[in-house]
Amino acid sequence: MKMICYGVRETEKQFFIDLNKKFGYDLILEPKLLTHENITTVNGCEAVMLRANCVADKQNLIKMKEAGVKYVLTRTVGVNHIDVPACRELGLKTGYVPFYSPNAVSELALALGMGLMRNTFYMVNKTGVNKDFTVDSFMFAQEIRNSTIGIIGTGRIGLETAKGWHGMGAKVIGYDLYENKGAKGIIEYKKLDELIKTSDLISIHCPYIAGENEHMINKDFISKMKPNSFIVNASRGELLDPVALYEAIKSNHIKGAALDVVEKEPQIFFKTFGNDKLPIEAYEKLHQFYPRVVITPHIGSFTDEAVKNMVETTYLNLQEYLKTGQCKNEIK
Repeated sequence: MKMICYGVRETEKQFFIDLNKKFGYDLILEPKLLTHENITTVNGCEAVMLRANCVADKQNLIKMKEAGVKYVLTRTVGVNHIDVPACRELGLKTGYVPFYSPNAVSELALALGMGLMRNTFYMVNKTGVNKDFTVDSFMFAQEIRNSTIGIIGTGRIGLETAKGWHGMGAKVIGYDLYENKGAKGIIEYKKLDELIKTSDLISIHCPYIAGENEHMINKDFISKMKPNSFIVNASRGELLDPVALYEAIKSNHIKGAALDVVEKEPQIFFKTFGNDKLPIEAYEKLHQFYPRVVITPHIGSFTDEAVKNMVETTYLNLQEYLKTGQCKNEIK
């Protein structure tokens, strides 16, 4: 079984190779993401492994089908980069990764949140870039144990993030349509409006559902947040309206924000711009507020354990299809 794997970074290659010893697939490890321009790289392959921001729209899927591809697998939880109805129409078998190490994203969210609350990004920029070692009022911080942290989305990742904040003595409150039984003693569930109004930092960990919660963090949401509070989004860029965030940062209603995800990521992430402006105006404006606004390139899952989990689950998904013709992780 020949499978091409897209977006394989240099640090990930050995994981792909070592894990494949149990499966014996004929692998092509392609460092570039799948685009309209490089779709011919699927020629001769029966399976593809995608990652976030690969282009698996109907145009590319038709070309995959014509090239002999039978299995379209993604090593991600999110599947919004795949035209799933088109896969069904074309008879392409699909598979995704329902979960991976929750510590990966939660550790980043916690690190970003701590960096904001203790003004670490601001201080390091001041001393490291400007060689300015004076102390100013912006550096003054509220201790974590005197803070309230709001977690929106309390599944595996949200709960692990909550544990970190709870361990430092913070009051952790949460909102979710379905309460996590494992959160007892760690998260105190609140109505969404109460969480927004009382949190010193809000950390977003809910899935993006197209047509249902796009820009749930909008002008109205942000206007209700505590003055000088912070927001961290390590979930999906579509959940947050960058224009509304920019206006709140500009007016000093929000003290800072950290984003590991943005809308239309392929236009910005995994590219270098130097002195050129970012192609999306709202993010260019937000970037100008660095270090009050920190943007990382969707790096939450870039850890040893997460990569192992995602790759191995994808290998298993293909193996299950080959053995039974079905897969429990088929994209519905």
